[in-house]
Amino acid sequence: MGPAGVGPAAAGTGAHYRSRMTGLLPDPLVEDLAARVAQRAGERVGRLFARALRETVERTPTVRPDGSVFVVTGDIPAMWLRDSTAQWQPYLLLLDRAPALTGVIAGVLRAQFAAVRHDPYANAFNDGPTGACHEPGDLGDDPWLWERKYEVDSLAFPVLLAHRLRRATGRDDLLGADAHPAMRRVVDLWRLEQDHEERSPYRFVRPTDLRSETLDRDGLGTPVARTGMTWSGFRPSDDACEFGYNVPANLFAARALDHVATFAAEVFADPALARDAAALAAELRAGVAEHGVVEHPVHGRVWAYEVDGLGGRLLADDANTPSLLSLPLLGACAADDPLYRATRALVLSEENPWFHRGTAAAGIGSPHTPDRYVWPISLAVQALTGGDPDEAVATLRLIADTDDGTLHVHEGFHVDDPSRWTREWFSWADATFCELALSLLGMRVLDLDAA
Repeated sequence: MGPAGVGPAAAGTGAHYRSRMTGLLPDPLVEDLAARVAQRAGERVGRLFARALRETVERTPTVRPDGSVFVVTGDIPAMWLRDSTAQWQPYLLLLDRAPALTGVIAGVLRAQFAAVRHDPYANAFNDGPTGACHEPGDLGDDPWLWERKYEVDSLAFPVLLAHRLRRATGRDDLLGADAHPAMRRVVDLWRLEQDHEERSPYRFVRPTDLRSETLDRDGLGTPVARTGMTWSGFRPSDDACEFGYNVPANLFAARALDHVATFAAEVFADPALARDAAALAAELRAGVAEHGVVEHPVHGRVWAYEVDGLGGRLLADDANTPSLLSLPLLGACAADDPLYRATRALVLSEENPWFHRGTAAAGIGSPHTPDRYVWPISLAVQALTGGDPDEAVATLRLIADTDDGTLHVHEGFHVDDPSRWTREWFSWADATFCELALSLLGMRVLDLDAA
């Protein structure tokens, strides 16, 4: 375990993926919501929604003795900072009818911020110093860490959850003692990683021949120039960046820094942190504007997915959030922003190497899964950012019709053959499906930002 007050909270039972937690989500609430969803999108969508809504609450969390909450991502017994935020966001819309969930989400935040203080470069954590890990041969042997792939978005997501929980409840007492020092550490690390080549202590080496699973130059990564953006070793897909500056992650980080500045000014009484966060947010946005916007011969000015400041750039989009497609859902841009609209047109076309069109579906996938696999997460994000209720209904039905009869939302499925899929249980996909379903009922997570 890390030093007192720094490491993640005390370990749970380790049986979180085998046990069920009941009573947090009232059955009448689930039944009412599912019936309303079914009325709009059909009975099978309603049944899938009800199962997904219940399963995250009943199967993913372990409430620890100190009140912090460890959350498995699904069929992998580890907690990702990104996934655990996405898994619990839809429930922010239900706190008035399921008030017991307030304490659970606050407990998730406490576990997240404790994890950030323990190691802000790590993306996935164990429920205690168990020594479990994805790959025993990785550089480093911290028993708290399932994996230490540094991803900018891993630090932004807990800040977003904290902001939206505060908006949903109007309470400042739910953040926990680690929130303030964790946010300070986030700002300091993102600033350090603006000069990755000269200042970064981070290295990631995995014994593998797959370039997506390790970093070049003995773990330092591919070369980058200073751009004002902050460097990331890995994408939200957990795949290595081809170029070190992930543009959607930087835009998301800038928005998270806006929230840090607000917390610093309104909750922590820390004007220095407020100034630092605001200044860094401006630098990240300026860096993206200068280096991350490129001219496309068909679509005009668009955001690249990755750049390196040395002339390298990748025009693409990945299914995992933060993606270019998802930026409005994160509060990082407006859905009618001309730059977003042009980028959206690009990434939802064959110009995006990870966009696939088949007989069963068309949408964005990821090199993290086999070729021609599309992700239900990206389908749901496409509908959520599209703003058309008819598209939302059609997308919900498409996801339900391509589940191979399992009544589970999978990670990805083949666009010509939905019986070929990955991840038996992927709670993040369940949550995004639920978020889309709730939007049919006029319940939108993004609306919390304006509450």
